[in-house]
Amino acid sequence: MVEEIRFTGALRQEDAIALVRSHYGESFVFVGENGNLSLDKEVKKAFRKLHRGRIAWDRDGFLWAWT
Repeated sequence: MVEEIRFTGALRQEDAIALVRSHYGESFVFVGENGNLSLDKEVKKAFRKLHRGRIAWDRDGFLWAWT
């Protein structure tokens, strides 16, 4: 995910989910209370460690972007 954002500047939630599903399987994706697909908390935790604050979540756009 970090490499994709570094290359393109942003990563939409749906694309991140597809990426995680294809590489790691369904067990790292779930349907949240709002009915939207989301990434497992451990995936997000590992992602935050990798980007060390250089990537931010944009709630309005449902995407992560380089800061």
